[in-house]
Amino acid sequence: MKLSWLDVRGLGEAKEAILQEALHYRVEGIVVDDLADLEGLPPTVSKVYFPQGKELPAEFGDATIVIVDPEHHGTTTAELALKHPEVDFGRFVEIIDAKTLEDACESARTEQWSLLLFRDPTKIPLEIVIAAAARSQGSLVTIAQDVEEAEIIFGVLEHGSDGVMMKPAAVGETSKLKAAALAEVPDLNLTELEITDTEHIGMGERACVDTCTHFREDEGILVGSHSKGMILCVSETHPLPYMPTRPFRVNAGAIHSYTLSKDERTHYLSELKSGSKVMAVDVKGQTRMVTVGRVKIESRPLISINAVSPDGRKVNLILQDDWHVRVLGPGGVVLNSTELKPGDKVLGYLPTEDRHVGYPIDEFCLEK
Repeated sequence: MKLSWLDVRGLGEAKEAILQEALHYRVEGIVVDDLADLEGLPPTVSKVYFPQGKELPAEFGDATIVIVDPEHHGTTTAELALKHPEVDFGRFVEIIDAKTLEDACESARTEQWSLLLFRDPTKIPLEIVIAAAARSQGSLVTIAQDVEEAEIIFGVLEHGSDGVMMKPAAVGETSKLKAAALAEVPDLNLTELEITDTEHIGMGERACVDTCTHFREDEGILVGSHSKGMILCVSETHPLPYMPTRPFRVNAGAIHSYTLSKDERTHYLSELKSGSKVMAVDVKGQTRMVTVGRVKIESRPLISINAVSPDGRKVNLILQDDWHVRVLGPGGVVLNSTELKPGDKVLGYLPTEDRHVGYPIDEFCLEK
């Protein structure tokens, strides 16, 4: 889980309201430069003392983590740990050139906590530090100027920084930071569905979803005519006789179809556009969010595919009626949609909630 540290140093009159918001959203750390600000905070939050540019006191009060600035404090975290075994210590590094970048890499390899501030807008130095810390036991916390930068920091090199420290500009930004930290997509429990019948249903519009991601061979997106049942449509990573592979594309289905996005929200394929997010899913149910580059909607012949789950729930998927449009079966078997027959097994997902404007909701809803 990614860490959210809220920097309340110098917030003035807004500090108390932002602190209350931080505790409500259960941020992992509160960062202060006055030990008195830590009094009364619950034990569920890390109390981070970061007296940047100030002398270190003899004792650290309620602090559970102390960040040392070597430029000002003239001591090492190892020396402090011997004197204060009840406190965790970390090192602050401001990265402005090659030398300070190497300092950050060394901190990432050796320190329990590394608090990093990158002055240049490029994220390449952060990538280098994350790579240097790959086998270390310590944690990297990177300072972000706003929520948008925090989202990027969490995703750098697909691993991201272990945490982000941010000073909120106003009440409300804490919830956005926490949402960015929790953006990991939960895995899904896929179900084997049995094909019951297929039918050629004539012309209609279908959507190809072109993403900014290279799909794996056992990966695609979930698509279905109803919100309570979807089938795993494979990407075009597998060879075809008359055209090159399109490893970024899923020929996903008729435009009315649902697919999954963040927080298991559904979107119609017709709603997707450049910059939209969709959930990529592999045959093990492992998920990740991918970004849509474009959606290509064209008129094509369509085929309706009906399947049933072991507990009797019915699932429908309408695809382009063409051999090269494929779905995934158990074990990652690639199945041509026009060759599906009763008894064949495909992989699907059965959400339990109904939907209102795409959001899960517990209400009566009949889909036919």
